[in-house]
Amino acid sequence: MSSQTIERMAVEVEGEGPAVIMVHGLGGSSNSFTPQMSVFAGRYRTVRPDLPGSARSPLPSGLSIESMVESLVAVASALGIERAHFLGHSLGTIVCQHLAVEAPKLVASLALFGPLTEPPQPAREALTARAETARRGGSAAMADIADAIVTAATASATKERQPAVLAAVRESVMRQSGEGYGATCLALAKARAADAARIACPTLLVTGEDDVVAPPSVTRGLAEKIPGARAQVLPRCGHWTTFEAAAEVNGLLRDFMSRQR
Repeated sequence: MSSQTIERMAVEVEGEGPAVIMVHGLGGSSNSFTPQMSVFAGRYRTVRPDLPGSARSPLPSGLSIESMVESLVAVASALGIERAHFLGHSLGTIVCQHLAVEAPKLVASLALFGPLTEPPQPAREALTARAETARRGGSAAMADIADAIVTAATASATKERQPAVLAAVRESVMRQSGEGYGATCLALAKARAADAARIACPTLLVTGEDDVVAPPSVTRGLAEKIPGARAQVLPRCGHWTTFEAAAEVNGLLRDFMSRQR
């Protein structure tokens, strides 16, 4: 595995073969998909960027869903990737949907976890308030935000049985910079839904039955808009799907990827 800086983004690149680009969510990083790496080992070239303003990537002068899409297209171009399978989590699923609409030749398939379309108005207001808290409060505020996310966005079963997952989620959020996290909150608060009916690639949508951010009703509704999309709801799982239900996610991914030949 090599850690590279591409278009001012920290990017993990590993392996050879068909490309798989993994796009994390708000408060995430390239490590959001670490539990899935065994699915692709030895057969695929995996690309895991830290989105602009997240984790190790510096905050650019302007940040939006549109600029994230442009950054990912630039990363693919820099790596000589003309076509790739895309994995997304949460915010990353919005970015991936826009990519599939705006750059369809680049997107071979989509596997989206905790998929979102756009935030409802109450969520937009909450994200805007959270952005202000993060930007003003720095590391202390990020620790409080991390604790709140662990409480609200993971399933009861995860809290009872998987303390390492709680630690991973908390660490991922807590280590974000207040400025970068706040800017990403604002970008998500302003997000608009992609025209899902124009997504023409094979699409897998996965959410948890206890996901309060991307509930099953939203996932099923999105599946109805994307031609041929498959929706899967995982029991006893919250919003941090790739961590909370890693074994189930990996099984679904193996099956889905085996069909992309």
